Amino acid sequence: MHLLLKDNIDEQMLLLGNEAIARGALEAGLSFAAAYPGTPSSEIAFQFFQISRESDLYFEYSANEKVALEVAAGAAMCGLRTMVTMKHVGLNVASDALMTLAYTGIAGSLVLVVADDPFMFSSQNEQDSRYYGKLSGLPMLEPSTVAEAKEMTRYAFDLSEDLKLPVLLRTTTRINHSSGVVTLGPLIKRKTTGVFKKDPFNYVCIPAVSRNLHPKLLEKIEKARDIADNISWNRIEGSGRRGIVCSGVSYGYVSDAVKDLGGEDGFKILRIGFSHPFPEKMVLQFIEGCEKVLVVEEGEPFLEEAVGNCAQKVGLTLPIKGKGKGLFSRLYEYDPALVKRVIAEYFNCSFKQSHPIRVDDLPEAPPRPPNLCAGCPHRATYVAVREVFGDDAIYPTDIGCYTLGLLPPLNMGDFLIAMGAGIGTAGGFARATGRKVVSFIGDSTFFHSGLSPLASAVFNNHEFTVVILDNGTTAMTGHQPHPGADIEHLGLPNTRISIETAVKGLGVEKVLTVNPLKHRKMMEAIKELADYKGVSVLIARAPCPLNERSFPGYKKNRPFQIKPEKCRNHRDCVNKVACPAFYLENDRVFIDTNRCEGCAFCVQFCPENAILPVTPENRRES
Repeated sequence: MHLLLKDNIDEQMLLLGNEAIARGALEAGLSFAAAYPGTPSSEIAFQFFQISRESDLYFEYSANEKVALEVAAGAAMCGLRTMVTMKHVGLNVASDALMTLAYTGIAGSLVLVVADDPFMFSSQNEQDSRYYGKLSGLPMLEPSTVAEAKEMTRYAFDLSEDLKLPVLLRTTTRINHSSGVVTLGPLIKRKTTGVFKKDPFNYVCIPAVSRNLHPKLLEKIEKARDIADNISWNRIEGSGRRGIVCSGVSYGYVSDAVKDLGGEDGFKILRIGFSHPFPEKMVLQFIEGCEKVLVVEEGEPFLEEAVGNCAQKVGLTLPIKGKGKGLFSRLYEYDPALVKRVIAEYFNCSFKQSHPIRVDDLPEAPPRPPNLCAGCPHRATYVAVREVFGDDAIYPTDIGCYTLGLLPPLNMGDFLIAMGAGIGTAGGFARATGRKVVSFIGDSTFFHSGLSPLASAVFNNHEFTVVILDNGTTAMTGHQPHPGADIEHLGLPNTRISIETAVKGLGVEKVLTVNPLKHRKMMEAIKELADYKGVSVLIARAPCPLNERSFPGYKKNRPFQIKPEKCRNHRDCVNKVACPAFYLENDRVFIDTNRCEGCAFCVQFCPENAILPVTPENRRES
């Protein structure tokens, strides 16, 4: 039985934040879930994927976040308790549907978990999703601890059902990927079948209908505002005149800092967990007794602006600050030391900076830049394309582990903004420059957002080559399935969609499929497409070596090693291929046989044929 299905009430369990969110949803009676994977949210969906295989919970990996929200919305309109999970940039994709779903409302309940990524550990920006609550008019909750993430998730379903609105649960990386002790509550029996009651003049958002729905949304917002002003997720602690407003993980930093500064009696803390609609009455009650207020929040000055607006409405002129010179930054994550220092300086508290641990007597740690894995077929694709086009072509790329092709010596990535934009921007580059353009996109990303730009490119007679890097999985986020993946070994009834058929169905006439690890054939295919007039597609298909290990009957390939007496140290293998299984020792190249995947790609570059399979007789210990 899955760990999160245990029905041991009051048992304490150490859970990852994302596991706690999944557990909270199960305790609320979740029956329908959908997601597109995206770090730091991916583990929530993975729990549901596993649980759906041993229970009556329905879960799907949808083609993208917009589809995930829409399929969950359909189930919610039938009275079911539904959840959709995504990362912050995924909410951009889903926002079109979300804005109008706020108008129609829902019949059951729908909780949308959006995981923000301060410091951009795995993201192309660090946007603050709290503004989506304000933009859509939907309630937003923000947990401060792992335990609270579970409880707040459970409450979010009740709130959604009460208001008949989707509810946004906003987390950040430190909540998603921290572990904490969670107390289990009862698992509610889920309702898996619903009924849709037709009501087109409330559900079909033509302008005349939407004009009637918008006032209803505003009424719901006011109801939610009353809840925010009285709910325990928003609370005031302490009774001092030095006020601190905080939310999310910053609350923990503030609590520790106040204790360390020895002034718990002199500080008053307002912790906001229900951040939209903003609890104006509670905030006014809080700031009226303060001499000055500091707002501690990662990201944008969302709370700072809201608190300042509250004060201005009633004519209060006390200092209210958060972001600015000598205060907090809009950049990156905070940490306990930073929060303590800023609090001490802002309130003129005595503060002794702790000395960092001495490390000057330790050897410098070697750099570990992100790299494509040993045996990754994407490396082979990049090597071949670069051999044909070099620096003359323009290479727009896309979101995935193949994005790492931008690093030397591959140097294959000239422009990257969003999923699907590798194809979308290619036509613009080609039209504006007249140069050869080769666009890269992964198989999962192709189904996520590559179909529409490819159709547009064919329709508008653009001229460029699309390379679809098909490794059979959504690799970067943890090997989740997608519509083109072969998941027969999982025993699921999903229908696999052929990328070739999809591409040809969009009107692409020149389509080639090659295993990129076969370098000569890959080169021939690329040269064949080099002078093609129009949109051409090359599908570079070879499995992700890490994902392949999970297949039934998997047998590791025999690794390779370098025969020293044959090697002339040309280093073509290192300079062109740059596989992380290579290493230098005494200025000579060797292969770490423990890391080598046995793909044999590097063998095709050695002029002396010095790279040979390892056998029991010739094995060199790494």
